[in-house]
Amino acid sequence: MPHTCTLEQAVDRVLSEIDGPIHLGLPLGLGKPNRWVNALYARVRQMPERQLTIYTALCLARPRAAQDLQRRFLEPFVERVYGNYPELDFLADLHAGSLPANVRVEQFFFQPGSLLECEPAQQDYISSNYSHVARDLNAKGLNLVAQLVAADAAQPEHFSLSCNPDVTLDLLPLLDKRREAGETVLSVAQIHSDLPYMSGDAHVLRDTFDIHIVEDECTTLFSTPNMPVTQQDHCIGLLASTLVRDGGTLQIGIGAMGDALASALMARQDDNGRYRALMQALGAEAWAGEIAANGGLAPLEQGLYGCSEMFVNGLLALAEVGLLRRRVYADLRLQRLADSGALDDQGRPHSVQALLDAGLAAELQPSDLAWLCDSGLLCGEMRLEHGELYLPDGSRVTPDLSDPRTQARLNDYLGQAEGGVVLHGGFFLGPESFYQRLRELDEAERQRFAMTGIRYINELYRQEELKRLQRRDARFINTVFTMTLLGAGVADQLEDGRVLSGVGGQYNFVAQAHALDDARSILLLRSWRESDGEVSSNIVWEYGHATIPRHLRDIVVTEYGIAELRGKTDAQVIEALLNISDSRFQNELIEQAQQAGKLPMDFRLDERFGNNLPERLQALCAEHSSLFAEYPLGSDFSAVERDLLRALTWLKSKLRLTEVLELGKATLDAPEPAAYPEHLRRMSLEAPDGVREALYQRLLLAGLQASASP
Repeated sequence: MPHTCTLEQAVDRVLSEIDGPIHLGLPLGLGKPNRWVNALYARVRQMPERQLTIYTALCLARPRAAQDLQRRFLEPFVERVYGNYPELDFLADLHAGSLPANVRVEQFFFQPGSLLECEPAQQDYISSNYSHVARDLNAKGLNLVAQLVAADAAQPEHFSLSCNPDVTLDLLPLLDKRREAGETVLSVAQIHSDLPYMSGDAHVLRDTFDIHIVEDECTTLFSTPNMPVTQQDHCIGLLASTLVRDGGTLQIGIGAMGDALASALMARQDDNGRYRALMQALGAEAWAGEIAANGGLAPLEQGLYGCSEMFVNGLLALAEVGLLRRRVYADLRLQRLADSGALDDQGRPHSVQALLDAGLAAELQPSDLAWLCDSGLLCGEMRLEHGELYLPDGSRVTPDLSDPRTQARLNDYLGQAEGGVVLHGGFFLGPESFYQRLRELDEAERQRFAMTGIRYINELYRQEELKRLQRRDARFINTVFTMTLLGAGVADQLEDGRVLSGVGGQYNFVAQAHALDDARSILLLRSWRESDGEVSSNIVWEYGHATIPRHLRDIVVTEYGIAELRGKTDAQVIEALLNISDSRFQNELIEQAQQAGKLPMDFRLDERFGNNLPERLQALCAEHSSLFAEYPLGSDFSAVERDLLRALTWLKSKLRLTEVLELGKATLDAPEPAAYPEHLRRMSLEAPDGVREALYQRLLLAGLQASASP
């Protein structure tokens, strides 16, 4: 029987009941019970005879700065936003190379870029599709799982897996089979009072877990503050938004480009005139065919359904403004009715005749009546007796649904279909305001967001007919950091083999896009990047690794346009990607393709795409500034901090050999400290102590002046 205990008592029970090596599985991201994991890790460190292997992903740590100016900005912000969030002690030891010999950590996804220089983490990385993780971990002999859960006093028999039903729901049946075979397998739930109580399959019986831990102190939930959305990302989001079809399905990922896409969809809906004008300025007529075939510029009258492994802040924002509103149903018959148009936005039948038109038999049978009442489509007590249908008011009609009198009477009793949801999500992570909004949802609103297992979302097989009906006109929108000219995408790993993040579910969604009718995979890409003072193209001739193989190429969007790659020849793919690449690199890319024999030697780039330069977009952004909000989904930064972040970003871009003179001149021309007193106080530079701090002050003032909002 499950029992409630303290952190240390839970550690005692695990160590006493599991004889031999401990194989601990933890959810990715937010759902880790960090305080309990730290207690177990601390105990095992002192017991070299016990072996502990931790299997997990996305271990979250506070952001840190390597340089003094950045540190002055970051530390007060981190203290305010992350509070007493308990970091994972094993992660700190992993970074330091000091894990004890009896502890090992295997991960299938990294906090992006955080473990590039950590050799043990790189060596113990598991490259696994998200939907295969439960299978792979079970095969490793997992005998302990631990998870952060939410509790609700009104539901004393249940927990919510909340932010992380993703792998847990897929894993639990596999572990139960091993229990039945006689293996010892334990499950630990640590209750967090601030974790939103989510519905759907995340709602589980408390006895799903053997050990229940109640927090003796409330710790801060890890959050991911919204970062600034650059003009580059805004343009990408705007162009991608034209490919979303009304009434369709949407999957998006975390980050600035996802925020930009959500913002663009809201502009398409609520400010359509300005949206269309901006599209014209971006040159959308060059991709009019792609836009007409896949999406459009008109407002979304039917709304969208979200099917996304990650329930991100942008999807909640779309639901809040009414764009994420197309309901789907777990009942196949209801879903067929919804897809046929028989139900309205709220899940109510338009009429009895609409149900007949959608395939309901005219002669009402007892089984059909029971289903109509159980599903909510008919309200009130009804029964079939002696060839007549008895209505709640005691009157009777013929059970022939094609009879006009029967239809007229039954139309008064039509109700809302039960179980309609506007989003299926596998896990969530976001800013604190995102968690707060989820906590504040009333029960009816919360039921619209169904948290479920990752295999349901990321794969088509199992309930395939239902999923195909739900996921009509799907747009699976993900990011990559590099594309080859032949159409391969890179999102998880560098050319030298070091892993940035992980495959996650990206491949699953790309494969789904090719398996579903009318679905598309859309890869978002910044066409160029700046690193160590050097500007380079993110569209390259070749790369030593691919996350998405080129035979699954589909649609690519950069800030300069849309490349339709599906079914195209290699030469056509190259040309389409050249059209949306930065013009500073087009000639070199053309030469490389020609040298490889993939482009004819007389190839000439269409002159419409010869001015793909940041300066053109800067002018466009200035003209349409209302659609280029720096923080379209809100911000955890104060106004002063937003100014400082902009200034520090500008300084970072100038600290290179090619622009030392520009930086020096800006420093000499910097305003007096009196112009920015609050900013200097925030950075503890209002009274510089010594030459170094005086220089910091001048640099910061120069950055503030140069990056000031118009």
